[in-house]
Amino acid sequence: MKIVDVKDIIGTDREVKGPNWVSRRLLLKKDGMGFSFHETIIPAGAELHMWYKNHLEAVYCVAGNGTIEDLATGEVHKIEDGVLYALDNHDKHILRGGTEDMRLICAFNPPVTGQETHDADGAYELVED
Repeated sequence: MKIVDVKDIIGTDREVKGPNWVSRRLLLKKDGMGFSFHETIIPAGAELHMWYKNHLEAVYCVAGNGTIEDLATGEVHKIEDGVLYALDNHDKHILRGGTEDMRLICAFNPPVTGQETHDADGAYELVED
């Protein structure tokens, strides 16, 4: 059994920051669960162009608001507490923060190692332990 308290991750190497996001990696590849599990904070007004070409991601919003734009279709969807989106086709997208910071709970497959940051395409490279 694993017990992880996000308060114990803040300020460690499992809290990774980038332009307009903070990712707290609660479970990583080395934890052996077959996926990684993160808490991600997107500040109000942020705009992130992303494309997880090497990973599938499911994201559940538990606080705040924003939108996600599917770049293949142009569709824009509201994101708020209680909404989940799944990037099941390696979807290119733009995530925009709204009027409040978004707190997102994310699962990645394959799991990340904890060393990843977004590359020029907005993707995580596949990193070996």
